[in-house]
Amino acid sequence: MSAQQSNQNHFMDIVFDCPNCNQELAVDSAGAGSEIECPSCHETITIPAQTTKTPAAHAPSDDPAPSLAPSAIASSAAAKVEMHLKVPVRDKPGEVLIAKPKPPLGARSTGEKQIRIRTIRHASCIEAGHDKFDEKVSEFLNQIGEANTVGVHVINYEHFDVGTQKVMTDYGLLVVYRG
Repeated sequence: MSAQQSNQNHFMDIVFDCPNCNQELAVDSAGAGSEIECPSCHETITIPAQTTKTPAAHAPSDDPAPSLAPSAIASSAAAKVEMHLKVPVRDKPGEVLIAKPKPPLGARSTGEKQIRIRTIRHASCIEAGHDKFDEKVSEFLNQIGEANTVGVHVINYEHFDVGTQKVMTDYGLLVVYRG
């Protein structure tokens, strides 16, 4: 066997099917015997020593390949094994990875009430120096009714107070209800 034929055989692809999902793969012959992750099923598989299929896209070239001795490649500091994997080709459409969003709760046409949210901040319930937070919360809860109340949640938040020129921490309620 001539040096040119030996060099061409060294860089031929190994074409084989994944034993788990039958995905066709093509890998550089330098990767024979090593383990890789199948890009289709993500199982760890061992690359066979010889091709098990005839490569369709690989045709022999009449141009001589650059002559680099394998020992020169292996001894270089930048030597690495490159494995070229082909993109999976399917006969039928693949699985849907991005699902369409579900319609919002309020989009029902059955006559049900929509789920709504109301935030009541303590700072917005101060009127003329008087704290009216409890009265405002009670008034709103009575307005929607106990049967329509889904949940009441305490919240903490920060806001910039213009009068004191400071960031203040305050509290409030988040009311989830049907309305």
